Order: sequence, then C-alpha cells, then structure tokens
Amino acid sequence: MAAGEQQGRDYLQRHRLPELLHRLSALLLYHRPERPREFLIQALERVKAGKRAEGEYPYLMDEANLAAMFGLLDVVGQGHITPAQYREGLKTLGLSTEDLQFGDDVNITLDVFKEEV
Repeated sequence: MAAGEQQGRDYLQRHRLPELLHRLSALLLYHRPERPREFLIQALERVKAGKRAEGEYPYLMDEANLAAMFGLLDVVGQGHITPAQYREGLKTLGLSTEDLQFGDDVNITLDVFKEEV
C-alpha cells in the first residue's frame, strides 16, 4: 500500500468518517425524504449541535421502532434473538456488523438489542 493511500485511510479513521457516512446513509434509507440533500444538511447540523451539547444526536430509530424491529426478528416470541438474526437486522438497516462481539451461542434480549443498536 502506498504511503499516500495509508495516510488517506488514517485520516478517514481518525475523523470517523466511514461511521458518519454509514449513519447518514442509514438515515436516508430509513426516512426516504423527498429532498435528500436538505435532509442531510439538517442531519449534519444536528450532529454538530449534538457534539456541542446543544441538541440531541440524530438517532436512526426511537425505542418504539427498536422494539418493533426486535419483534419482527423474534418471530416466535421467545424474548431473545440469535447473533445471526441480529447481524441480519443490522444489515437490513444498512448498519455495520464489523465490530460485533457476540458469540454464536449468545441470546440477545430486547434490552441488549436496544443498547447495542
């Protein structure tokens, strides 16, 4: 890998730009606004205000949405889902699954799901 390419990767990671772009993309897919550019500008303004502790960070889903999604994943109503179901749910939302720390033998409850998502 060339030095310039590594510097570019380091820059992106240092500023956490891949995560930001993932979240913005997920927001767009979830809300599907008529005017996506304006929507993104507003979302970035909320991120900026949230970092200054002047506002709330723009979350993709609220607790009711998370509970509903969990219910869709927990089709038999066991009160938990598998890590495989969790990964698929994140992929469906367009969220990263790279940093998941769950073993395949773990059951994920609604509380864990809400906290992690």
